[in-house]
Amino acid sequence: MAANAAVATAMQQAVVDLNALALQGKQLHWNLQGKNFLSLHEQLDLVVDFARTSYDEFAERLVAVGGSPDARANTIAEQSVLSPLPEGYIMVDDAYKIFEAALMDVAKEMIKHIDAVDAVDHLSADLLISTARELEKTAWMLRAEMGRLG
Repeated sequence: MAANAAVATAMQQAVVDLNALALQGKQLHWNLQGKNFLSLHEQLDLVVDFARTSYDEFAERLVAVGGSPDARANTIAEQSVLSPLPEGYIMVDDAYKIFEAALMDVAKEMIKHIDAVDAVDHLSADLLISTARELEKTAWMLRAEMGRLG
């Protein structure tokens, strides 16, 4: 069975973006410094774990519908919606902003695909919806931590 193009595209993009999100989360985790370091350091590990579990679900869904996931390093670097991180140490306040934006960028990319995917595959659309919802929730928590609500 060959994957529907809209479904394959959405599942593949999610695999790429969630891999990139996990990689960026660990990069930030290792290079944080400043006040409230420990809180964000620990929170990043939770988000990285979620991203890793999620990219596996998207890759498996892509295979289940007849596609082939591609999470090679060059594919992730070339196709992710995420901007590259700055080199070196990153202050906690900057890391909050960077990662909140990354979470929202990945969620927005998923949301762009929902209608086209739902028209042909409700189960894949549900995966996009539930994952985007969790990413948005986590971004909201980071905004709250920064005092940027409202």
